[in-house]
Amino acid sequence: MSISENGIVKASPDLTDVEKMMIRDAGTTLHYSKGHNIFSAGEISDRIYLIENGYVKIYRLSTDGKRVTVGSMRSPGELMGLAETLLGLERACFAGAISNASLVVLHINKFEELLAKQPILGIKISKLLAARMRDAEGLIHEMVAWQTPGRLALMLLKMGERAGKETKGGIQINLPLTHEEIASMIGASRQTVTSLLNTFKKEKSIMLENRNIVITDPDKLSTWLT
Repeated sequence: MSISENGIVKASPDLTDVEKMMIRDAGTTLHYSKGHNIFSAGEISDRIYLIENGYVKIYRLSTDGKRVTVGSMRSPGELMGLAETLLGLERACFAGAISNASLVVLHINKFEELLAKQPILGIKISKLLAARMRDAEGLIHEMVAWQTPGRLALMLLKMGERAGKETKGGIQINLPLTHEEIASMIGASRQTVTSLLNTFKKEKSIMLENRNIVITDPDKLSTWLT
């Protein structure tokens, strides 16, 4: 676990190159286009996924059919679909590709064989699930206790850590998300997100370039984390 300069806790233990290779050897690589569903609520949970390239969001549908993002965005090098697959439960959420993505798909039987042969990997999976539980508890606290500006600022800083690229102008978030998609991630309306992004732009903590966001002043953006 490490803490960035912005105070963002990065708790997920990373898989080693050797561990990733073992998963690749036991699984099958599939490619998904942006917007494609990787799995859906109600499906049988019989496989886990290693993200090779691209980004994935985990979401549920509200009663009025809106997508509500739950948990953190999944990034290259991360595993997903773990908890329900290990428990043998039906999927409760959807997983959708935010960008074009390549994932290694591994059936539960193969995964359990791998865990039996590599106990260290099993310990790392336990720590990963514990970290995600902690993240989920933190997200609940943010939704209840934080105002929308703070939730949006934190989400942008986290995305900068996960999908950001250092440029002369700042940290460019290489994910062209719509304002509706961002709103679903922080429990806000599209109109509120648009207004807040314009506020951040006016204070020069971010720049908006087409559909890309550039964090120009992380320290100033961090002042909203209250």
